[in-house]
Amino acid sequence: MIDKAAENIDLQHPLPLPALSADRLKEGSKLSLSVIIQLKKISLQQLYYLTLLIKKAFIKKGNSHGTLILCLGSKVFPSLKEACLPARQGVGVVFMLLLSLPSLHAKNNLTFKGQASAWGIFAPESNYSLNTGLRYIPQLNYEIPLKNKRLIDFEASVNVYGGIIADPFESVIDNGDIQPFRAWGRYSAKQFELRVGLQKINFGSASMIRPLRWFDQIDPRDPLQLTNGVWGALARYYFVNNANIWIWGLYGNSDLKGWEIIKTNKKFPEWGGRFQYPLGKGELALSYHNRTTNAQGFGLDSAHLARNPENRIGIDGKWDVGVGLWFESSYTRQAKDVGQFNNQFMSNIGVDYTFNIGNGLTTIAEQIFIAFDDKAFALENPIGFTALSATYPIGLFDNLTGMIYFDWLGESVAGFLNYQHDFKKFTGYIMAFWTPSNTPIIQQGNQDINQVNALTGKGIQLMVVYNH
Repeated sequence: MIDKAAENIDLQHPLPLPALSADRLKEGSKLSLSVIIQLKKISLQQLYYLTLLIKKAFIKKGNSHGTLILCLGSKVFPSLKEACLPARQGVGVVFMLLLSLPSLHAKNNLTFKGQASAWGIFAPESNYSLNTGLRYIPQLNYEIPLKNKRLIDFEASVNVYGGIIADPFESVIDNGDIQPFRAWGRYSAKQFELRVGLQKINFGSASMIRPLRWFDQIDPRDPLQLTNGVWGALARYYFVNNANIWIWGLYGNSDLKGWEIIKTNKKFPEWGGRFQYPLGKGELALSYHNRTTNAQGFGLDSAHLARNPENRIGIDGKWDVGVGLWFESSYTRQAKDVGQFNNQFMSNIGVDYTFNIGNGLTTIAEQIFIAFDDKAFALENPIGFTALSATYPIGLFDNLTGMIYFDWLGESVAGFLNYQHDFKKFTGYIMAFWTPSNTPIIQQGNQDINQVNALTGKGIQLMVVYNH
């Protein structure tokens, strides 16, 4: 039915869609379909025909990307010719969504939105078999347009949550808090932006277990992809050939971030950078970060470890070679002796592909290697994981995702299954999980920001999300 309807769609004259704010998009912007839908409300009919058009243009040709890249007109943004999805097997489609753009007015803009979620987890094998909670993240944005496509904008949001974990008829523990979630100000121009405050910083090429998860707690099993922010400043410059450079400085972040095992000494600033360069049909990037750790209270009582320099270096790359192919590696070195945590090495290689099965089956496979050693690259106690993921859109409003993790050292298997349905005003999720206690590496979340960190043992989770 869908295939037959798609054959009658004129790719050169798509249905008019709500206008996108071109001045808010930088050269080389890559927007997924979900982002386009969130920018402005579109009718069900428009969404239906846009879905058919995407299917005809990309899925039939074996597009290996799980995320669709929409090119917003090479005449407006010349560098998009290289950023657009590469033409394979004679396919080179540009979605001209800018045809009906109205003129933009330089007026200050204040917007308020938020996300409310409620969940319940039942895991009979856990110490506390019931876990229920509520979360609300209100967000306020304010924009001040300037001349020459420059912009000053601000964002402020808080994480308000509360929950109960219980062992029925035995004990009940309640918890809750109000924490800052985002609080930043930004100045942006055509090829440059500077953002200061509490913000999310993440990068890298991997999907499921990411060695370059230096500053976030995003867990691939979390459908909301929530993470705490870090306090600092981030500057980014975008070159006309789609290369870009990042420079950051962080301060006052004493909580553990990413894969960190030893806390940061918050009296000392952290700093680093990243350079990303187009290479063939993909890109290659080099990253660096420096911080001072505080190992006191870490089982090491030496006072001189309260100020221990740490250096990280990362390299990653991703290419489209018929399939999506990437690698990502990170090496961390402590300057002073902290035993087996002197050196941390993580490496990931992965591949993704969308098979022309039904509405398109998107698959991901990653192999992860992790080692902690007293001596650099001794690799005395390596840990190996294989991670697999498959996503299938059942229809316009239903989606099914499955993940499997193989722990080769512990000889264990962890799994996760998520069914999503979009209602008119909210989204519902039904999730099943089985997570052995000896596979903590896949628990990448943080309990105060995403409840997936509680998914241990075997159980189910129900979640309802409302966005306004």
